Amino acid sequence: MRTSPTAGATATGRRRRIGAAFAAAAALALAGFGTAVQADAATAAPAKATWAKTPCATPKHKGELACNSLRVTGGLTAFQKQQAADGITPKAATPSGYGPSDLQSAYGLTSAAASKGADETIAIVDAYNDPNAEADLAKYRSYYGLPACTKASGCFKQVSQTGSTTSLPSSDAGWSEEISLDLDMASAICPNCNILLVEAKSATMANLGTAVNEAVTLGAKYVSNSYGGSESSSDTSYDTSYFKHPGVAITVSAGDGGYGAEYPAASQYVTSVGGTALSKASNTRGWSESVWNTSSTEGTGSGCSAYDAKPSWQTDTGCAKRTIADVSAVADPATGVSVYDSYGVTAGFYTFGGTSASSPIIAGVYALAGTPSSGSYPAKFPYAKAGTSALNDVTSGSNGSCGGSYLCTARSGYDGPTGVGTPEGVSAFTG
Repeated sequence: MRTSPTAGATATGRRRRIGAAFAAAAALALAGFGTAVQADAATAAPAKATWAKTPCATPKHKGELACNSLRVTGGLTAFQKQQAADGITPKAATPSGYGPSDLQSAYGLTSAAASKGADETIAIVDAYNDPNAEADLAKYRSYYGLPACTKASGCFKQVSQTGSTTSLPSSDAGWSEEISLDLDMASAICPNCNILLVEAKSATMANLGTAVNEAVTLGAKYVSNSYGGSESSSDTSYDTSYFKHPGVAITVSAGDGGYGAEYPAASQYVTSVGGTALSKASNTRGWSESVWNTSSTEGTGSGCSAYDAKPSWQTDTGCAKRTIADVSAVADPATGVSVYDSYGVTAGFYTFGGTSASSPIIAGVYALAGTPSSGSYPAKFPYAKAGTSALNDVTSGSNGSCGGSYLCTARSGYDGPTGVGTPEGVSAFTG
């Protein structure tokens, strides 16, 4: 949640691929992604991806929480570099980030996404109103060939924190970007799921927490929260007021400020979701991941809570209280995801990163896995499959300085930045 520097990768080394990469950069600029890439004919390397915080990542008012998203503004993403390597020249105004098929492939979800989720509802909790939410969701789903999800069909519902469908909060362009990201990621992972968007009237913990309670009241068994802020002594009371919902999978972004705990990711009752860098690879899986880290002030959050008690299923010994995170998924903007947005920006596809992407992805995985058992806390489920083929163990990278300990450094088995790993199918998310 700080100003982000540049990130990217090195030259490909083959003229054909370089040419395709520069064509991709031109397409990115034409699509309205911000800073146009300056392609110098004498330059042998494609431009690195650049990005900036979305407006909601900086709270407007005292006491508000921040969203955990960043938007790519120029250069080449991992998706575009792969296209260049494959000799593909993208057309203008086409996505420059990973789409549903990429994400389903990366996390072993292709079969489950096609056959499961029809009776499940994923709730997205955000602040303020996105007046274009339904229309933008339709654009994303239509482009990628996902089934329509509309208010008329009952698949999509948009309500305030009190459950009203007509008296919604004031509209906000920054939070609308966050809402588009969340809705699209839930759709990408669970195309057959219903989606409930609950909009808090502001980004305070009290209003966002009330929206979480409303989502559960309306029947959602999977609730994604892509926001956070500094820990406080009030967090344990927030736990019982807003996040203690047995039988409901509540996912929360671990944060984008690098090593350090934030709330509500630190709640003992939620699944705290860290972030990775995700790239195609020539291994059996076809993908590789490492800890997302851009700089000392930007990367996935992790750490040891100052206030929240350690849940019984966490057995790491370097933190006496609750450790962040539990699991992880893609969050690096340089390996970002495709999103369609139109409110307050030029309508079109954008590429986003941040742990705001990973939280709804994991909520979607829980939805594919099926309704959690009554009385359970689903954050516990992945720990039972730690070290098995049901999870991809992320073993490289660090998100800050912690004396080299697992709290900020990836290792075999559990670590703070990536938890017990990323999904490989749905079996680690059932219980």
